Amino acid sequence: MENLLSALRAAGEPTRLRILAILALGELTVSELTQVLLQSQPRISRHLKLLADAGLIVRYPEGSWVFYRLDESAQLGDLLAEIIASLPQGDHELQRDRERLAEVRTERAARAQAYFAANAAQWDSLRANHIPETAIEERMGELIGGRDIDLLVDLGTGTGRMLEIFGTRASRAVGFDISPDMLTIARAKLDELAAENCQVRQGDCANVPLEDNVADIVILHQVLHFLDDPQRAVNEAARITRPGGCVLIADFGPHEMEDLRNEHAHRRLGFADDEMNHMLRAAGLFAAAGDTLTAQNTPLTVAMWQAEKTERNA
Repeated sequence: MENLLSALRAAGEPTRLRILAILALGELTVSELTQVLLQSQPRISRHLKLLADAGLIVRYPEGSWVFYRLDESAQLGDLLAEIIASLPQGDHELQRDRERLAEVRTERAARAQAYFAANAAQWDSLRANHIPETAIEERMGELIGGRDIDLLVDLGTGTGRMLEIFGTRASRAVGFDISPDMLTIARAKLDELAAENCQVRQGDCANVPLEDNVADIVILHQVLHFLDDPQRAVNEAARITRPGGCVLIADFGPHEMEDLRNEHAHRRLGFADDEMNHMLRAAGLFAAAGDTLTAQNTPLTVAMWQAEKTERNA
């Protein structure tokens, strides 16, 4: 009873309701919430603390940033969903918040697209500077194992490296990426390999033009740290994975290299096990295996998570 009362008290304030409404659209930092809500950072921080203490949102500190999202997996998840659903969609203030959120996201997307366009031609070599790609690819291959693969999907395919390495294991393989420059290089690579079972398409990781339950393997390789809302991409991977299939994620472990945000358009500084497992559970996936790879010449680590979709979660 006390938990319920605490949650209701926390949600029962205009600014905190606006925060819940905007976080329902994706995770945000404090500074981004100040841009959206047009309030001071100390004021927003106080409201966020009350919401977190009440179990309605979760916070993930990361370097100099802290990310906030709704705690949809908590015991109060049903109440939270009801609160969000009860908000008047035509409310002028909520509509203005959504418009300002769209502006924030548009600015971020423009910066990221400019980075990808400028670096598309040397993308593979840039990634290889962080940690040996051969070791990552070898371990990913081991996690995929010898399973039969009808359809393999690579979300955020970039220059098509995952299709190049693993596409031959599948009857069909398709990669999606938002950047036309990346896709131009990927198509050229696949043509050179005569990989007729592989194709690439332009598409958003969080909105893939595929039906539910169609993919045997879905790969998210070094893509989540670029995304505004990695949970949405994990949810989408789970949606298109068939029961008995798996989602394979390879991304950086937690680190403090803040320059990667400005120089390489990284939004997230890696992912800890507890955060990733939280996202997998929220997507209805069961974490079946994992690993972490290190290299002597870099403080970066690469973590991997293999998650399965069961019949129950289909």
